[in-house]
Amino acid sequence: MPDPAGVASAWLLGLSLGLTACTVTCLPYMGAWMLARERSTAMADTIAFLAGRVAAYALMGLAAGLAGAWLSGVLASGIGHVAVGAASAAAGLWLLLGRPRRGCGASRRERASPLVLGFTLSLTPCAPLASLLAFSAQAGSALSGMAYGLAFGLGAAVTPLLVLLPALGWFGQRLRDSRAELGLWLRRGAGAVLVLLGIYRIGLGM
Repeated sequence: MPDPAGVASAWLLGLSLGLTACTVTCLPYMGAWMLARERSTAMADTIAFLAGRVAAYALMGLAAGLAGAWLSGVLASGIGHVAVGAASAAAGLWLLLGRPRRGCGASRRERASPLVLGFTLSLTPCAPLASLLAFSAQAGSALSGMAYGLAFGLGAAVTPLLVLLPALGWFGQRLRDSRAELGLWLRRGAGAVLVLLGIYRIGLGM
């Protein structure tokens, strides 16, 4: 069974990431996305993004518990950057080429983009993630590794992004309400930013 002290330590490690580097790393990607979205989807997109991060950390903890140091080597190879870049570019292209839909008419791809961005952004190597993987590998079991990863992800979900992302969605909506023609330009601008960020991250991973 997972050690309760280890679970608490993993949560605190995730909290340290969520309150600091997570915000700086993720804001350019999700901030651009939120500016182009409807205010009514802001909280749902934020929750989907954070759920993607929690799921990714839980799965990485599980993999580390099974495979030990192998996962750290895979992430260090640059695959995380490539995954982030591909997800960012795909979301950007959707904003550039897709037609915005509201409510129940929103496409599956449109609803899934924040989830995928959250998942892939979690694959970027960093010191707290390396510590989590080492901790999970030393646990010697898949169940313990997943528990540590889940605790880490829940800690990382405590982040200023819970306030910043809905605020950006609200700000983008206010701009569109005041000048309707800004909606298309916000969508295109956000899409272009995400595509450029995606190309940059893919370049880092190659």
